[in-house]
Amino acid sequence: MRKFFTALLVIPLGLFFIIFAVANRHLVTVSFDPFNSVAPTVAITLPLFLVLIVVAILGVIAGSTATWFRQYRWRRAARQHEADARQALAELADLRAALVTAQAERRRLTAPSNGGSPGVVERDKQGATL
Repeated sequence: MRKFFTALLVIPLGLFFIIFAVANRHLVTVSFDPFNSVAPTVAITLPLFLVLIVVAILGVIAGSTATWFRQYRWRRAARQHEADARQALAELADLRAALVTAQAERRRLTAPSNGGSPGVVERDKQGATL
């Protein structure tokens, strides 16, 4: 489904660029000299469609870069939260291992010592032997 919608967007956009390029093939001079417009020192002559497409691409890159820099604090906060979560999971694993060890030790200490035959051992709600 996603490929269908991508094709639904990319194919008309590609056709638009092709039609635009064919309709705007004439050459334009882009000048980078603000003081001499008759004979500019730095100038480039390109097809109009190429100038417009390059300017659009540069605008997208500039906007993406600005957005990326503005989102720095959110990325930093996400990294910090991820590190905190990993630390909490490691601490939880350590605590669970300690609990299992403590339970095994408690079972060993409360095992019946009457010749190995298990008797009835009553426990209260917290698991202590009565």
